[in-house]
Amino acid sequence: MQSFYLNKIVYYIGGAIALLFISSYFYPALYMMAALFLALLSITILADTLLVFLKKTGIIATRTLPDRLSIGDDNRISLHLFNNYAYPVNFSVIDELPAQFQERNWIRKASLAGNQGTDIHYTVKPLTRGEYIFYDIHIFVTAPLRLVTRKFTITAQKTTRVYPSYIQMRRFQLLAISNRLQDAGVKRSPRLGHSMEFEHIKEYVRGDDYRTINWKATGRKGGLMVNNYTDERSQQVYCIINKGRVMKMPFEGMTLLDYAINASLVLSNISLVKQDKAGLITFAENQDSFITADKRPGQMSRILETLYKQETRFLEADYEKLYTMVRNKINSRSLLVLFTNFESMESLQRELPALKKMAHYHLLLVVLFENTAITELTGSSATNLEEVYVKTIAEKFAFEKRQMIRELQQNGILGILSTPQQLTVNTINKYLELKNRARI
Repeated sequence: MQSFYLNKIVYYIGGAIALLFISSYFYPALYMMAALFLALLSITILADTLLVFLKKTGIIATRTLPDRLSIGDDNRISLHLFNNYAYPVNFSVIDELPAQFQERNWIRKASLAGNQGTDIHYTVKPLTRGEYIFYDIHIFVTAPLRLVTRKFTITAQKTTRVYPSYIQMRRFQLLAISNRLQDAGVKRSPRLGHSMEFEHIKEYVRGDDYRTINWKATGRKGGLMVNNYTDERSQQVYCIINKGRVMKMPFEGMTLLDYAINASLVLSNISLVKQDKAGLITFAENQDSFITADKRPGQMSRILETLYKQETRFLEADYEKLYTMVRNKINSRSLLVLFTNFESMESLQRELPALKKMAHYHLLLVVLFENTAITELTGSSATNLEEVYVKTIAEKFAFEKRQMIRELQQNGILGILSTPQQLTVNTINKYLELKNRARI
């Protein structure tokens, strides 16, 4: 029987009885004692087996998990267990997790009173997008006398998808709506200048800019009236993601592409909250995906589904084709946030002409990734000649990254150098800074 198991104590007692039988060869009086113990053990095992096997469904179990999981975040899973036996039981639960987690020793132990239920909660942190299959739930129930264990297998197979970090997206959305983005590390940018989008005329109150006084309205009303302006709305914000091989580099289990996708999802959502239009472009050696900037209902769903399907390519990205596509498909001046990576100044110089042409027609923001491993090496102390060489080379690479940002700025292109962990916050900071400076 695949569901019937004898516990360790049975084998210990059985071993002791076997020793008695062996000893009875030398001391015959022990034979009757050994036979009695064997009979008692057999009867006890039979009674314990009947107690745990008479009820067909001794334990009921179900699993609750979201229809989709969020990459890089802790996702909560719940197991609901109910004891159908009239007496308390001890049990162990094994949930068959998807193969992507490589979790070989997942087990939870608990006890339940008769006809009582309980919940077991745990979290999983997926590091790759795609389909994840949760398989069956196995429950090992120990009988009251602790001699026998019965295995229940609950069929609970379910397939769920791991999407870009929508948990992070919702968190930033709530903070943006309540004007509390600084709680997540987003800086409060000072407002410089005025937007030129007129909203309405209102009475002057102390602190209003006297330069906005509307003299015609003042003459009609007999009191000071000022023009009120609001942030320019409905500006186009495009997130452009390089899917070339440079974005395959791993960091804490996720690729740079995954970090760029998560940041793009959050930035697109924040721009919609700020009444701008959000769009998306992905490219490698050819254009891959294009979503026209819009703020219609359902735009975030389209962006989320498109980002879910993205995978890195093993060829170099073609920036000239990207420029041609941007020139042909984006007619009005927009903010282009390009997530990419360059590992040397030479690779940046090769693509700089195409970037400069894009910056001529649009406000281009290039987001580069800081290699944290190199940064750690530059901060370490060298104790021998080899470590001095390694640290010197690391400092050269770190300096070259900073030099790339200066090179972009000298050519009229905005740049950000960010660690993968801080990518989302740094990108939102720059977007809000540009918006407050009326650059978009």
